[in-house]
Amino acid sequence: MNIDISNEHLPVYEALASAVRLKMIQLLAHRPMNIRELAEATELSSAIMTMHVKKLEKAGIIYTDMIPGKAGVQKLCVLDVEKIEIAFPANLSQIKDFHQFDVSVGHYTDFQIEPTCGLATREKIIGEFDEPRYFLDHDRVNASILWFGQGYVEYKIPNFLLSSNKPEELEISMELSSEAPDSNSNWPSDISFYLNNILLGQWTSPGDFADNKGKYTPSWWPSIINQYGLLKFLRVTSTGTYMDGNKISDVTIGDIGIRDKQWTFRVAVNKDSEHVGGATLFGAGFGNYNQDIIFRLYYTKEQKQS
Repeated sequence: MNIDISNEHLPVYEALASAVRLKMIQLLAHRPMNIRELAEATELSSAIMTMHVKKLEKAGIIYTDMIPGKAGVQKLCVLDVEKIEIAFPANLSQIKDFHQFDVSVGHYTDFQIEPTCGLATREKIIGEFDEPRYFLDHDRVNASILWFGQGYVEYKIPNFLLSSNKPEELEISMELSSEAPDSNSNWPSDISFYLNNILLGQWTSPGDFADNKGKYTPSWWPSIINQYGLLKFLRVTSTGTYMDGNKISDVTIGDIGIRDKQWTFRVAVNKDSEHVGGATLFGAGFGNYNQDIIFRLYYTKEQKQS
């Protein structure tokens, strides 16, 4: 989660300003728990615990899901963030603008994949599982989830940078996981990222997750397969390329043709990788984050000489 010092994110600060709610976050980091379990662990009543749950839910730190229990329906609380980054105000002259472009996971312009594979919209599965030909189906542009065992999908992205704009940083965010037959939380996969045919770097996904229902995953979706991924932030800067703040290569923003009028972005699982465990891309309407693949190009405006 990325927040700043503004009233918009006040619910987050309010949610964290409580020893009880910090304890709840620590408990939920181990496993999802219902309200009764949280109340017992913190020695509070269920009524008071419900108030604390609402605070964390409003802040987007947890989400709740109604599931069947021994005594009827129960509210299960699930931790929804891995970390929170706070952007403090900078000098106003240094604040960067950005161009943003969102691309749906099904709006790829090229692909070469091998099973296991498949794709689906929010309403239905497209074609059949493990048949790459359905990646050419006319409905694939509406896909909100896709997965493949090996190969790549590739996207074209327009670039609206003006000649007077100085590019500073490219940020690409997406929800990702591995691709195991059915699912497996311990299924590492080396996923590579390319921009304009330049290898930005590689990230190893730890698994393909189905232990909990994805927050936005449709109710009709089978429970034994991909439910959610991890929200990853890939940043290309003047000093290198980073995944969630960790440097993964020395490729800089000056190396990737950042002023080209369009970019080509590829997500790949290469056959010669150490861990060939596939890839799953989640878009809006699937997984734990209601977003597509988001490209943000941060820039500063060059000052005219007087």
